[in-house]
Amino acid sequence: MPEPSRVAVTVLLVLAALTGCATGAARPPEEDAAKKSAGGSLSADHAASLATLRKVDDHPLWTMRFTGGYDPFTPLDAPLPATGVGCSLFSAHGDPADPVFGRNFDYPRQPALLLFTTPPSGHASVSMVDVSYLGVSSEQDFATDAGRRALLKAPLLPFDGMNAKGLVVGMATVPRWQPVHKPGRRTIGSVRVMRLVLDGAATVDEAVEIFGRHNIDTADTPPLHYMVADAEGRSAIIEFVDGEMVVRHGEGAWQAMVNFIDAGSTEKGRQDDPRYHRADRTLRAAGGRLTPEQAMDLLSGLQQHHTQWSIVYGKKSGEVRLATGQKYHRVHRFHLPMG
Repeated sequence: MPEPSRVAVTVLLVLAALTGCATGAARPPEEDAAKKSAGGSLSADHAASLATLRKVDDHPLWTMRFTGGYDPFTPLDAPLPATGVGCSLFSAHGDPADPVFGRNFDYPRQPALLLFTTPPSGHASVSMVDVSYLGVSSEQDFATDAGRRALLKAPLLPFDGMNAKGLVVGMATVPRWQPVHKPGRRTIGSVRVMRLVLDGAATVDEAVEIFGRHNIDTADTPPLHYMVADAEGRSAIIEFVDGEMVVRHGEGAWQAMVNFIDAGSTEKGRQDDPRYHRADRTLRAAGGRLTPEQAMDLLSGLQQHHTQWSIVYGKKSGEVRLATGQKYHRVHRFHLPMG
């Protein structure tokens, strides 16, 4: 299919020095809704978090900077649906000065939130959240007290993200899985485990170790596998097969993952998947060296009819490029301070 041309980058939002201030096309929520949500039993940190809500586009895409801490093991009322989604992910680290990570989240259109967090005892990070899983499923929900309070649980559900050390994590569905369940290990949700990784890991090895010391809760969630990558050119696919965690580390300047089980797959089997084939062909031809623009172009070529967002993380630059609803002519840009 022809790839959409990039006419212009229309929005620039810079989160500078963790101020949470936004510029460009973003605008604050309605003042009366902000006042309503700031009252009641909200803590000062929660009120400050909601005050940073900004609408970016009509997908709708919003941004928020979460102030204060959170408990990643807090129960959530709404489970993830036990249906497949899709998704394409790749790490392109052939250019050691500017390694990038690309990810398509393929699922029916829902409101999305780009969330910045600065936990007191963890790494700062930026992550994408499909807030429909928090009960925020319409534009109007962002203006209600219940909807805005639900957004305060957004740190618990990162669908992909990058932290200030350049560690990136994302997931995709697979036909089946059988996670490890060992006595003495704490159980964590299948998406929630990525919050532990963003908060606590700076390298691929540290991310793998976090996965390895937890049981993954399989209740009310589709089978998943994960990709992690770091700023030093390492990457890995993490899967759960026959009750064991299987890790395949990247061996070259790139690694790609879609929706088949990588463990035990053959090269022919991988190439038979059209999205994997296109990603592998592009990354191989480039020697794993993709600019952020080229990475977004590749995500455009990997899109499906239900691609909700496409995001490119700069693992050393801290730059985030994001397109929603397959509108690749309109790429929003954000920045996570690194260090």
